[in-house]
Amino acid sequence: MPANKLILLIGTQKGLFRLIEDAAAGRWVVDGPHMAGTSVLHTMLAGDGTLYAATAHKIWGAHIYRSSDHGETWSSLEAVPAHAPESGRGTTKAIWYLAESGNTLFAGIDPAGLFRSDDRGETWSPVDGLNEHPTRATWEPSKGCFAVHSICVDSEQPDNLVVAVSAGGVYRSADGGETWQPSNARVRADNLPQPTPATGHNVHRIIMHPRHPRRLYRQCYSGVYRSDDGAQTWVEITDGLPSDFGYGIVTDPNDADTVFQIPESGSHLRAPVDGKLRVYRSRDGGATWASVSAGLPGDHVYVTVLREAMAIDAGDPCGVYFGTSGGHVFASADAGESWQLVANYLPRVLSVMPLDDGSS
Repeated sequence: MPANKLILLIGTQKGLFRLIEDAAAGRWVVDGPHMAGTSVLHTMLAGDGTLYAATAHKIWGAHIYRSSDHGETWSSLEAVPAHAPESGRGTTKAIWYLAESGNTLFAGIDPAGLFRSDDRGETWSPVDGLNEHPTRATWEPSKGCFAVHSICVDSEQPDNLVVAVSAGGVYRSADGGETWQPSNARVRADNLPQPTPATGHNVHRIIMHPRHPRRLYRQCYSGVYRSDDGAQTWVEITDGLPSDFGYGIVTDPNDADTVFQIPESGSHLRAPVDGKLRVYRSRDGGATWASVSAGLPGDHVYVTVLREAMAIDAGDPCGVYFGTSGGHVFASADAGESWQLVANYLPRVLSVMPLDDGSS
């Protein structure tokens, strides 16, 4: 692990936990739960050091929380992004994802919608170019959600945005969200009547490389894909993986060709293939894959690693982290060469984010 203290923000179905590395003692300290009883689906670190959390609660509804002290304390924002009542889409069930572009925050919600705030979350307005897109009629709820759940912002040209709708597909904008184009060329949709439709895809996760934003990866209901042109076109890179199904996928911030993925057996069981919890790594943009799973349980493992429950840091070598539906958290300090269990018996893990405590 890095020499400075590392904090893992672990969003679960029953609140947020902080796993704080005690390198001298060779252990991790568990702090929490914060926002107890709330499902924490995603956490985001803004450029000014503020943390934001996207949440849902069956009784109290969806809210956005923020923290200015590395997650020690959290406060709820009053405003909640929501569709207009006259839209007939209902109340906001969950905030699924948060992203930052300059002074603007974006939020993806369920029922599927994208919203923006230009005052750090005090108020929200709909991104109508996506929310009212002519292809919206092809969107439909997937098993887990009906949401905008991935928002990618181009680090070089912030007006370039790429989002994923589940189930609806990937869309891209070159004008800050005013207009949107479907971006699903050459992508299979085995669950739909047409083999490669323009929209309607069940996208599980999409990620954009932070330093090379024209490189993106996406994990779908059917297959893993790579784009080299800012999400305009896609090439399938599933060959070499034991399954085309999964949720967790991350890329090394220092190397756009290095990508990690956790394969699952399919939509019915949604568990590791053959009951073996394995992480696969590619060093060549998905042309070849190899298991890097030393230290992971390899027999009768029936858990799920959800879309935001896998994360990576910018160390060299990179640290890789993931949590499971069974409440286990695993960490690798050496780009997947070896793994250790750093926490267990937590609630169902929904999201993971590494956070430097600022001491470096």
